[in-house]
Amino acid sequence: MNRRLANLALLGALCAGAALPAAAQQGVTDTEIVLGDIVPMTGPPALLGVPHTIGVRVAVAEVNAAGGINGRKVRMVFEDDGYVPSRTVQGVRKLINSDKVFALTCMSGSAQGQAALSVIRQSGIPVMNSLSFSDDVHTPVTKNIFVLGTRHPLVTEQLSAALDTRYPGRKWALISQDDEYGEMTREGFEVTEKARKLDVVSKAIYKKGQTDFSAEILRARQAGATAVYAGGVLSENVAMVKELERLGMTDVPVGISYVAQVPAIVKLMGNAGANVYTMDYVASLDSDKGKAFIEKAKQHLPAADVERIHRFSLTGYAGAKVLFEAMRQCGRELTWDCTIGNLNKIKDFETGVLNSPVSFTPTQHLSMPELKLLKANPATMQFEQVK
Repeated sequence: MNRRLANLALLGALCAGAALPAAAQQGVTDTEIVLGDIVPMTGPPALLGVPHTIGVRVAVAEVNAAGGINGRKVRMVFEDDGYVPSRTVQGVRKLINSDKVFALTCMSGSAQGQAALSVIRQSGIPVMNSLSFSDDVHTPVTKNIFVLGTRHPLVTEQLSAALDTRYPGRKWALISQDDEYGEMTREGFEVTEKARKLDVVSKAIYKKGQTDFSAEILRARQAGATAVYAGGVLSENVAMVKELERLGMTDVPVGISYVAQVPAIVKLMGNAGANVYTMDYVASLDSDKGKAFIEKAKQHLPAADVERIHRFSLTGYAGAKVLFEAMRQCGRELTWDCTIGNLNKIKDFETGVLNSPVSFTPTQHLSMPELKLLKANPATMQFEQVK
């Protein structure tokens, strides 16, 4: 009888375990929480990925210095995908299945995140994405993915409208990329074009990876363009601005995406970037919030890392802070379902580095923070908020 009771007890324990999600608490021990992050850390895109990891490291150092999350210290596993979608998929699988991380603080860039989307959805692991994103990541809502940012079309729409207000009556040229990123740029620009009746004299679509924009800029000049929306990512915007300078069009205001809101781009543009503007939801480094973050980073990181900080460091920090808050609210019973449930209830959470607090709901996993106008300053090699 005793043996029979023992067998029944063992069977009951096994059944109870089977009733719980097998991976619900992976990456969690009594003393530690293991998190993963996948970004490009080699090649040209490392210009975005490495500073992002610096921001995450600041958040981790800060929370660990305060005792961790409910007594557990956070340990990060960073994975380099080189900005190659196939490597993103492999890296995500490694982080989830081999490293057994509890959650992800990033899922890399737009195309890369799309490639890994099905793997992440099937896993159910909590994900905070703050580096880059496409509409597919947040629309329709995926239960376990939360995006800290806004829609690219809205940025283009608000930026072109702001420039039309500052420079009324200009003749516009739009130069955009032949991919989803370009489609989102055109979508937003065309909203402003119709709403404000912009005088658009030239539109051009270039091939991704193009380096010579002499034909597109010359066409814009011949059409009489006196304002340009440069819909590139990084180097493309620099090439367009430098071509405007070569043709003597230095007084032409240029709008670019916040993706290029990094010091290296301002440095490459030089004095040609004096009339370059962007819209961003991240506090500028010259603001009180930006300065406070720099001081915080100095407490936790080597000087060489502090020198590499830019807007993607702030988004990495903010995304990690939001995720940590959702995990903290779970207490010691840290599970995927609890973390995801708390992320769905995050409301007006202040990260200290964004223009407005972060909120999510079960039907809205894109945070949509407030956008503000910034202008490049070649003297400081920074984008600074327009007062």
